[in-house]
Amino acid sequence: MQINRKALIATTLAAPTLLVLAVAPGAASAHGTMSNPPSRTMVCYSEGPESPRSAACKQAVATGGTQPLYDWNEVNIADAAGRHRQIIPDGKLCSAGRDKYRGFDQARADWPATTMASGATHTFKYRATAPHKGAFELYITDESYDPAKPLTWSDLESTPFHTVTNPTVAEGYYTMTAKLPSRQGRHLIYAIWQRSDSPEAFYSCSDVVFGQSNPSPAPTPTGTPTATPKPTPTTSTPKPTSTTSSPKPTSTTTPPPGGNALAAINAGVGVAPATATAGAQVKVTAVCSGSQVRDVTSAAFTPARNLPGTPTVAWTPSLKAAKAGTHAVTVRCKDGSVARTSITVG
Repeated sequence: MQINRKALIATTLAAPTLLVLAVAPGAASAHGTMSNPPSRTMVCYSEGPESPRSAACKQAVATGGTQPLYDWNEVNIADAAGRHRQIIPDGKLCSAGRDKYRGFDQARADWPATTMASGATHTFKYRATAPHKGAFELYITDESYDPAKPLTWSDLESTPFHTVTNPTVAEGYYTMTAKLPSRQGRHLIYAIWQRSDSPEAFYSCSDVVFGQSNPSPAPTPTGTPTATPKPTPTTSTPKPTSTTSSPKPTSTTTPPPGGNALAAINAGVGVAPATATAGAQVKVTAVCSGSQVRDVTSAAFTPARNLPGTPTVAWTPSLKAAKAGTHAVTVRCKDGSVARTSITVG
C-alpha cells in the first residue's frame, strides 16, 4: 500500500487494498477515518510514522510497525454488515479486531487528545478518501470510563449521541454537526461508518479531554481538505511488512517539521483479493488524482503491463493472476506519480 503526493480523488473505488485507500485481505473499497477530532491512526501518522513523538504512538509502532500508520484510514471489516458488537472483541475496538492495528488498542491515559467543551455543539469532520453511501454512529465513553483499562463495548454509552445517514461530503470530508454529551476529563469518541452499498464498515477511536488542561494535545489536521499524510521518502522498492500487508509508502518529499496531519498524495493502487490463485481474476484499482492513469504493471499478471482504454483518473480493470509468488503491483500516472502495493499468487 502506498501513499504518494498531491490530493487523492474523492471517487467511488471498489478495490479493497487501495493504498491510502488500502485494506486487509478481503479488503474494502471505501476508506476513511475521523479527522476532527483526529483518530489515533491519524494522530500517529501526523507525528511521523518513522519517528513519532508521543509515547503512545511510539509504542504503537513498536507493537505493529509503521505500516498501520501509513494505512491510517483502513481500520475496517469487509463483511461487518452491522454486526459490530458481535464480531469485534472487547479490548480490540480501536483495531476493529485486526491484528495489524493492535497497537491502537493500548490501554493508556496519555494518548494525544483533542480538547472539547462539555455539552457544546461540535462540527465533526470525517476524512473520506473514497466516499460511499452509508450511516455514521458516534458513541462516547460513559462517566466511569478508565483509559488505563482496555476499551470494551460496555465502556461506551449504549446508544450513539449522534447518528446520520448519507451526510454531505465536500472537499474530501463528511461533515456532521452534533451536540456533545456532558462530560469531564478524558474520554473517547468511537465512530462507526457502515456502508449501505456494501457490508463493509470502518471504525475509529478519537481521544478527547473535557473541561480541564490537556497535557498531550492531539495535532490539528492542517493543509488542503483533499490531502492526505505524506510518507517518509525512500529510494528503494517498498517492501511489505508481512505477507498480507502492503509496501510502505514512498515519496519525493518529507513531512513538515513536527508532522503534518494532512499532506499530499496523488496516486493510489489496490488489489482485491490481496491473495489469489493462479488463473484467478484480480480487480485492481488505480487512482491518479489531478492526472490520468498511464498504466498498471506487475509480474503477477498476464500481460504484465496494462493500459486503460480511455484517459481516466480512476481505473478498475480485472486482470488475470498468472505467476506464483509475492509481486509488486504498480500504477504510474501521466504526471509522473507512482504508487505500489503487493499481491501474493499461490
